Amino acid sequence: MAFFLSVSRIIKFSFQDIFRNIWLSVVTIMILILTLFSVNLLLAVKAISAAAVDTIKNKIDISLYLKTDAPIEKVTALKTKLLNLPNVGEVIYVSQEEALMKFQEANRKDPKIAQALRELTKNPLAPSLIIRPKSAEDFEPLIGELNRVDDAIIESRDFDNYKIMLEKIDAITKKVSEAGLLVSAIFILITLMVIYNTSRVAIYTHRNEIGIMRLVGASNTFIKAPFLISSMIYTLFSLTVVVVSFYLFLNLLQPYLETFFSGYNFNILAYFSNNFARIFGFEFFVAAAVNLLASWLAVSKYSNV
Repeated sequence: MAFFLSVSRIIKFSFQDIFRNIWLSVVTIMILILTLFSVNLLLAVKAISAAAVDTIKNKIDISLYLKTDAPIEKVTALKTKLLNLPNVGEVIYVSQEEALMKFQEANRKDPKIAQALRELTKNPLAPSLIIRPKSAEDFEPLIGELNRVDDAIIESRDFDNYKIMLEKIDAITKKVSEAGLLVSAIFILITLMVIYNTSRVAIYTHRNEIGIMRLVGASNTFIKAPFLISSMIYTLFSLTVVVVSFYLFLNLLQPYLETFFSGYNFNILAYFSNNFARIFGFEFFVAAAVNLLASWLAVSKYSNV
């Protein structure tokens, strides 16, 4: 009974401390919200970037252009050879006529190209084999395999530009991640300083009460615990606000992502929902540890009234 009474008093003193220094508490909570929101924003950017890379890889057609006079039996033999490669999922043969039809369809709104095609006396496009990987993860190994394929009927290969495109996306993702980590680290440092000073001010405000509690024999644990509990309350309240506001933000973002990832099953809301416990549980653990550390340092230094 005495234990529960002590716990209830500690919690009561924690809330009194929070409301007695309400504006300082608001600043502390806002810093925590900004910190946690920036971390979740970084996670969202990384998830979207990874999905964008996979989407581009799935949309890319790796092409081997063939000589226009290549016999169909040699084309068939090369196609069979490619299908036997471990990372190849599909090989499609596109004849000269089909290539011309696709080109005309893709450029039907460009009058200059249409005029140029009408003036040509023969089909300038080459037949090709379009190769698709089994999965997005097989893209890089597949390019290496195709570079090693040697056949007399191959005129040229078209996948170097795709590698450059993917490398640029990876580079941008890396820079965004580094910037996000830097911002998060700055916010964490600010959080440490704010929580430390919040606890210090709270101890100063309660200096008379702390002195009286020491005179009547209160233990160090009973004196220090309310300030530590206050930091946990800040963490819990901040994370709750972040979860609600971040899900509202994701609801606004999702329609734009659906447009970008048209035809692909990517849902940023589902990503965070499926990983809810892992993401927000870990964030609560880290934020609580940081806040407890800052509070403990302040309490240990300034509570010896």
